[in-house]
Amino acid sequence: MRIGELAARADTTTRTLRYYESRGLLPARRDELGHRAYDEHDLRALQQIRTLRDFGFELEETRPFVECLRAGHPEGDSCPASLAVYRRKLDELDALIGELAAVRDKVAGQLTRAERARDELAAEALVPGGPEPVCELGGQDL
Repeated sequence: MRIGELAARADTTTRTLRYYESRGLLPARRDELGHRAYDEHDLRALQQIRTLRDFGFELEETRPFVECLRAGHPEGDSCPASLAVYRRKLDELDALIGELAAVRDKVAGQLTRAERARDELAAEALVPGGPEPVCELGGQDL
């Protein structure tokens, strides 16, 4: 199949396919007229790349999966190098989850502190002569 057909079947653009070719992820085969020529194996490689990219993998991280398919394996993640990429990605995701959990804890602590301060101001406002609470948005009610 030609580049336009492959792009349509893979739901991508010809520009993307040329880029993948320049990066060595797609073969640079040509037919007798000099047009790029692709087959079902190339479509399968593109589907693998797209799936991994949708999961947040960098383009270069897809290379072992594509190479595994090129080696004749029915799945791109059945080779040791692909499994190693999965492990690295899981470690990266676990680290990010840890960072996000720490930030979440800080925000939750700030919210608790802010709500406590608001409640204290509201309680003081009920005391005769106490301060009148003022919201930064211009309102008087908390």
